[in-house]
Amino acid sequence: MRPRLFPACLIVAIAGPILSLLAPDHAGAQDTKVIVAEGACVMGDSDTLAGAEENALLRAKRKAVEEAGVYIEASSTDIETQAGSTPSHLNQLSVRTIAAAVTETEILDKRRSLEGDRPAFYVKIKATVHLGMLAEAVKRLKSDEQLATHHRQLQTENSQLKTELKGLREQLQTSAKAQREPAAALKGRRTAVELARTAVKSRSLPEKIDLAARAMTADPLYVDPYIIRGQTYLRIASLTFSKKGGRSELDPYVAQAITDFDQALTLDPSSTWALLGRGDAFTWQKKLQEAAGDYERILRLDPLFDVARQRLIALSTTIAKKQTAARQWRQALATLSRILENAPHQNWAAQEKDALLLRAHVYEQLGDQDRAVADLSTVIQVDPANTKALVLRARHYQKLRQGRLAKEDFEQACAMGTEEACTELR
Repeated sequence: MRPRLFPACLIVAIAGPILSLLAPDHAGAQDTKVIVAEGACVMGDSDTLAGAEENALLRAKRKAVEEAGVYIEASSTDIETQAGSTPSHLNQLSVRTIAAAVTETEILDKRRSLEGDRPAFYVKIKATVHLGMLAEAVKRLKSDEQLATHHRQLQTENSQLKTELKGLREQLQTSAKAQREPAAALKGRRTAVELARTAVKSRSLPEKIDLAARAMTADPLYVDPYIIRGQTYLRIASLTFSKKGGRSELDPYVAQAITDFDQALTLDPSSTWALLGRGDAFTWQKKLQEAAGDYERILRLDPLFDVARQRLIALSTTIAKKQTAARQWRQALATLSRILENAPHQNWAAQEKDALLLRAHVYEQLGDQDRAVADLSTVIQVDPANTKALVLRARHYQKLRQGRLAKEDFEQACAMGTEEACTELR
């Protein structure tokens, strides 16, 4: 329910005696006026006897002033409210009368009575009203109201000025801070870069970690120190493993490395070196699918990132071997094809030999002799001395009833000392 407010209306009325008093040619005799007036008051719940009696006297004085010449200020406010579908109206009227002009009061009669169960007070007075004082009171009231209005205006303007001044100060502080921050950030970045370079050149693994940590403190938003420290932790894990360290000794270093690589990727999600480091750490933890995901993400960002492709080839071959051991032929084929069919050029065949040999075996199990021969031929093309590929291709040729081609592969393998191939030729 929202009230609807209507503008207040100020009404000022001054009776005839006042108007004649304010005119220059009316003075002297009309300066005072004796008036008989009555006032009554019924005592309320919160009134005292003395208070009720005083109210009756005050009302009598007010009537005397009103008869001599009244100044009334009325403010009217209409408020309409809606409760459900029924509107209601509330009218407020306030009237202020100046009674300061009563200079002498004589009580002619004063009585108490009961109205129902409440005391009632009645008073009759003869009041001497000084019209000049009444006029002055009106003038002072008007003057005070003007001063009050002016004072309120000044307060409003002062408040606006304070708000504007506060805004300007905040702008100046923000501007000064913005000017200081780039300078401080630039200094921190320079320090971090120098520390990171020194860490890369250092041969001491503890010193590398310390320098990288100092670089992070100098500039927490600089990615390289996190990568350097993560790689250093992986190096420590590798050395621990080479000394026959147990898994419990390796795990803390690998976990800390992943934490550093994660932070680097938070700062720069496209950091290929951070992805490579995390992929290597996942490999240490034997989380092969997660590691493969990081290597594949690197190649989507940079297809020519050779280190990532080498890692992915080796990892995919390892995953596929586990799948073939479990006779999951279709899964193994999908794993191997994803890396073999996305190679950027044929030059990668040398690094893909193990994967190609394994896929040829998968094709054989799936009864696809032609594709098995194609993979073995690729291996032989990049490695003509690969007797294993020659013997396998020869056996596929036999199944395909291509005896001459099978004989050529067996002869070539036998010439390189493969007894199994020589036996087939006897």
